[in-house]
Amino acid sequence: MDVERLAGASELFAAIAADGRPITDEVALALGTALRRTHPADLVADALTQARLRERGAAKFSRAAEMFLTRAGLEQASPEIVARHRAARFPGGRVADLCCGIGGDLLALAPGREALAVDLDPVHLWMARHNAAVYGGVVSTCESDVRDVDLGGFDAVFVDPARRSAGGRMRLGDSEPPLEWCFALDRPVAVKAAPGVDRALVPAGWEHEFVAVDRDLKEAVLWSPALATAGARATVLPSGDTLVAADGEPVEVRDPGPWLLDPNPAVTRAGAVAELARRVGAWQIDERIAFLCTSSRVDTPFARTLQVVDSAPWDQKRLPRRLAELDVGAVDIRRRGLAGDVDALHKRLKLRGSRRVTLVMTRVRDRPWGLVCTDPSDTTKGPDRLVGAPS
Repeated sequence: MDVERLAGASELFAAIAADGRPITDEVALALGTALRRTHPADLVADALTQARLRERGAAKFSRAAEMFLTRAGLEQASPEIVARHRAARFPGGRVADLCCGIGGDLLALAPGREALAVDLDPVHLWMARHNAAVYGGVVSTCESDVRDVDLGGFDAVFVDPARRSAGGRMRLGDSEPPLEWCFALDRPVAVKAAPGVDRALVPAGWEHEFVAVDRDLKEAVLWSPALATAGARATVLPSGDTLVAADGEPVEVRDPGPWLLDPNPAVTRAGAVAELARRVGAWQIDERIAFLCTSSRVDTPFARTLQVVDSAPWDQKRLPRRLAELDVGAVDIRRRGLAGDVDALHKRLKLRGSRRVTLVMTRVRDRPWGLVCTDPSDTTKGPDRLVGAPS
């Protein structure tokens, strides 16, 4: 892809935008046929690909329509909301973004700082500089292996090591450069990591932050001691609420109550379920299961609150009859600590009622248990939003 040539094709992008339709395969075929009459075929193909990527990129970036993207770069880039949260923890001055990709983090890091982007891919480097400028940042670039860059004089470093190779996704914990190299940098550093990375790999004194957007766990960030403020932390965006895992009194374990709290995945990953329980006055229903219960409704950014309408030992034969008695027509199945084929269960239920519920398959004091719950925040009626995925 000749990105500089593509960047100069403003008339071509204007023609694609003027069509106004989402760029499906059919629309791309029709537009391509028409545009090739007045523009080179390869340029038309690149522009249509770019326009489709910008449509997809709008889910991550508020100014995606002005950015230049690659498919791999877009998939691997952090959402803008996550990049801004992370950048707010960096000091001012000079910052280096190693393995910068398309610049998804530079758009938040560069404004107000002196920024260096480093990557082996010259196309991504060009895009990183352009995309940072879209958001008001000025970036210097360096096409290099990040291990060969002199980081002297930089106030902080951000590293997003590659977790994919030409052969596909690497094993969890493997990356290029390796995490060990990132941890050895003698600057304040933040390392982007997969949420499932083994916490035992992270050196003492580093903070392990898990970041979710609403209930969608996006990534982990490993903060070196110079930037760390906790051992483990859960952060929920867009609110920015954070919960720090801490030692405290043991959480009581007892039978389910009238309200069930389903902790955010970031809270679970951070090991902060007990801290959440202490904060809201909840108890656990099993020592090894993250579900919590309260005697009255509790609203918290760190958990989904459900009202329990039925609670009993798990009995799959009894379940269809009980759901019919409760006038259930749709279920969202949450499975934690209890094996089962969710798809097969859905087929056997044959729901026909008008209510939607959450069916929780779990354990209570190590016994298989089922909870039927309603979501007081869900105002949608009827069974037309049927979902059912294990978690």
